[in-house]
Amino acid sequence: MTIRTARPDRGQHFRSRIHCLKKLEATMVEMQDPKCGVKGSEQKLNITTIPHVITGETQAHAYTHLITPEEAQAFGTMLVAYGYIYPLQNHRKLIMCNDTSLYRFQTPYFWPTQTWVAEDTEYAIYLAKRNIRKKGVLEPYEQAHYNHLHKWLNHKWDFIVLQATEQYKAGRERKKPDRVVFDCQERAYWMVNRPPVSVCNYNIFYQQAIMRSKVKSSVSLGALVKYITTYKNHDPFLATCLPSNPWQTDNDTYWNLNMRGIDVPTKMRVERWSFSFFELLNDLRGRDDFKIFLKKEFSGENLAFWEAAEELKLGTASSMSTKAETIFKTFLAPGAPRWINIDGRTMGLTVKGLEHPHRYVLEAAQTHVFLLMKKDTFFRYLKSPVYKEIQKKALNPEPHNFTYQNARNRSPGIHPIILWQQEEQEKAKAAAASAPVDVKAMMSKIDRKK
Repeated sequence: MTIRTARPDRGQHFRSRIHCLKKLEATMVEMQDPKCGVKGSEQKLNITTIPHVITGETQAHAYTHLITPEEAQAFGTMLVAYGYIYPLQNHRKLIMCNDTSLYRFQTPYFWPTQTWVAEDTEYAIYLAKRNIRKKGVLEPYEQAHYNHLHKWLNHKWDFIVLQATEQYKAGRERKKPDRVVFDCQERAYWMVNRPPVSVCNYNIFYQQAIMRSKVKSSVSLGALVKYITTYKNHDPFLATCLPSNPWQTDNDTYWNLNMRGIDVPTKMRVERWSFSFFELLNDLRGRDDFKIFLKKEFSGENLAFWEAAEELKLGTASSMSTKAETIFKTFLAPGAPRWINIDGRTMGLTVKGLEHPHRYVLEAAQTHVFLLMKKDTFFRYLKSPVYKEIQKKALNPEPHNFTYQNARNRSPGIHPIILWQQEEQEKAKAAAASAPVDVKAMMSKIDRKK
């Protein structure tokens, strides 16, 4: 029989945050100070009296003079999640409740910064001890871990059972309050270091692993080579920027030629649009050119809906309901002015989700419209006269020869705030041009001028 001893490193995962944990431990020492710390008292747990117990309300009110009650509760939850405070009642609920729930400070031996590692052997001894105490009745997640470790550590299971039996006998000699406290301390430590994972999650993981598509290494390498070949001329580390790299030459011509509002883009920029539909939408100048093509095709509502969904996804929470209602009336409602053509199932899910709108309520419909434009409209755009015309007009700037005299004579570039103001003015003009014209108001202004 082959004894497998190689296991993934499941030791302490707090080492990279050791500095922050040291600050938490200093706070814990202050909280346990007998003079100015959090006051504990004796509380009854079932029929056992437990000393030095604090409640969630006590911990929350301890720092209200420094932080808000919400921040104090969040700080307490962080202490419970890291294992500095442990609950006495609901062990699987690693949060600090602002009520009369009972908690105790964890002994420093179980703090995350200790050098000893939470090994599988120690966890197996703990589960075997609980199995003896509970007479074979464990929690579902503990039973799953117990069965797994029994198979994994079968070569030394006799030693594990012997250690568990000796620890169980030693615990029986303690007083009952001490036994309850030590059991809660140990359980809280393993809840932090071995969180419960249900058998259902294991099954879902294995199902996804089985159903995951397998790709040959030759296919993946071929795709990687194709990607590098496509983008090598557009990578500033592999190819030079035209006319020059502004970070090296202190010349901002490259940035000016690649602004959104520029009339004639560069050839490199136009060539990048043909790589993928995502590259076209990611470039705002390319998106504007794509809108011109869609306007001629009388299918501009698809891109308008995609942009509205992106705006809803990235917008503020206060305007979410208003934007969702506007999108529904414009694109999804029966007889909408810019109604989009999507399948009935996606439409039903989207309309039902708009009853309680959130950021990603339009995700299914947006993906459907995106794939529709990617598979059909995008390739027709690349073959259209609109794209061919912009290819002919595209600029091919000459390389810039940098000298010290050129740097002295360089005109100052446009400030980013000024660029942002110009873009906002262009958006306002476009919105005013697309808004309906009030004929009566226009006639009244003309009469006043006369």
